[in-house]
Amino acid sequence: MATPLEKWVDEQARLTKPKKIWWCDGSEEEAHRLIEIGIKEERIAGRPIFYELNHRTFPNSYLHRSHPTDVARTEHLTYICHPDKETAGPNNNWMAPKEAKRILTKLSDGCMRSRTMYVLPYMMGHPESPYAKACVQLTDSSYVAISMRIMTRMGKDLLEKIKDSDDFVKGLHSVGDLDPKRRFIIHFPEENFVWSIGSGYGGNALLGKKCFSLRIASWLGLREGWLAEHMVIIGIEDPKGNITYVTAALPSACGKTNLAMLESSLTGYKVWTLGDDIAWLNVGPDGRLWAINPEIGFFGVARGTSPKTNPNMMKALKKEKFYPTLFTNTALNLDTNEPWWEGMDGPVPNSIVDWQGTPWDSSQGTQAAHPNSRFTVSIYHAPTLSSEFDNPKGVPISAILFGGKRMHVKPLVVEGFDWQNSIFLGSRMGSETTAAATHEVGVVRRDPMAMLPFCGYNMADYFRHWLNIGKRLTNPPKIFSVNWFRTDAQGNYLWPGFRENIRVLKWVVDRVNNRVDAARAPIGLIPYLKDLDLEGLNISRENLERLFEIDVKEWQKEAEDIEIFFRSFGERMPKEIWQELNEMKEKLR
Repeated sequence: MATPLEKWVDEQARLTKPKKIWWCDGSEEEAHRLIEIGIKEERIAGRPIFYELNHRTFPNSYLHRSHPTDVARTEHLTYICHPDKETAGPNNNWMAPKEAKRILTKLSDGCMRSRTMYVLPYMMGHPESPYAKACVQLTDSSYVAISMRIMTRMGKDLLEKIKDSDDFVKGLHSVGDLDPKRRFIIHFPEENFVWSIGSGYGGNALLGKKCFSLRIASWLGLREGWLAEHMVIIGIEDPKGNITYVTAALPSACGKTNLAMLESSLTGYKVWTLGDDIAWLNVGPDGRLWAINPEIGFFGVARGTSPKTNPNMMKALKKEKFYPTLFTNTALNLDTNEPWWEGMDGPVPNSIVDWQGTPWDSSQGTQAAHPNSRFTVSIYHAPTLSSEFDNPKGVPISAILFGGKRMHVKPLVVEGFDWQNSIFLGSRMGSETTAAATHEVGVVRRDPMAMLPFCGYNMADYFRHWLNIGKRLTNPPKIFSVNWFRTDAQGNYLWPGFRENIRVLKWVVDRVNNRVDAARAPIGLIPYLKDLDLEGLNISRENLERLFEIDVKEWQKEAEDIEIFFRSFGERMPKEIWQELNEMKEKLR
């Protein structure tokens, strides 16, 4: 008798009409075969899925070029289909579930004809973890199949765990015809189901990534009493060998992966990597917050990654590997057959083709690698991998960082007064835009907890959920705001960032362990300068004071902007958050 999974796969196959069905086992032999298929047989826009790179310098590595219209997440085509619009909230695109399924059924009819349907059974989280979730994705892309093997615990063993159960997260994906007008990424939270068509790119196609691990999982967390967060997880080791575990929510282009693999500039301090993107946070039996990373890979931005900015990631990319590594939409150095991107150390190679395979030289005024070019690499290749990474219980979190890119206003680091004030601190997060992004400089885009594009329900309810989690914690983590990007009048960064961020992390650890006091300011607790370890750092006293300057007029404008943002959520916005905003306004007066 067919299992619920077999029935579901058969049902989707009748709709999509694949040439054959391949049940993936997650083995190394299978991965080699799928890459071979991607090189020799499968095509996208008439080109191979994979190109083999120089395995002497980048072992077991391959280049993938996506369709020119398919290079990033498509937020405007991403929908959350709760039964009612209010539950989805103003932070999400909404469509009635019946209407969404009508559209998708029409687009998916025969979409896998002449292609192979790959069945990908995978686990988000360690299989023995009480916090892990079983999932199955169907796809017609070998690129997606290989990427999911790198990013998740994929294998046939999961089929034994599911057995006759219907309790697994379902994902149906097809590249379709890659027409942007026929592209949708649609979530059905009530059914634990994601349906994606028309894209082969990262977060649109690897459904375990943002689609499940954040959008669907955040809704599961609301119902089950935990949090799915867009967060780094690291362990900070001090000279005595004590390790403090920290999570950090940072929007895109704010140094998440660099922080996750930080190489310390302080003697005796080390940073251990547990994750660079997703954290699932549960209240443990001891009343502390415990974190697991449901993934086992990095899907990082290539451009700007170098031995200077992220030496440990460069080591991971060049390590002799069990898992393959994929480079997506980077340029290619024809002389060496190596991936290349802007921001790499050394001179620009003589012979380059750009991310679409076209001959390129620097005089053209264009970029060789796509701005969103990526690498997909196993976390097990990271030289900084924590020994606790595979602990099914996860790690206990002592501090949470909320960050953003603000050239002005926000100090280098601020601690929340208490849990409620700290949730307000996270809810007001935002980053300033640049000319390259929007043709407008300095416009603040609010991104609470770095979750605005990823929260699978109304964000006002999400803030309430954070407040409720705090009530269950007997030993809550301290919460901090960080900003590495403050500038002077000439636009020069006041703080060196990168490996020097360990100095801020050290102060955070000292606060967690009650080693230092903090000064009370209208917006939170800030360091006494004497408590920051600045030995060997060339920074003037004037610039240091600017990093912590609180301009009352600027903060009054900030408060007005925060209020406008909060009002977009209407009456569902928790009164406690309004209370914190009003109290901050009073202090600023």
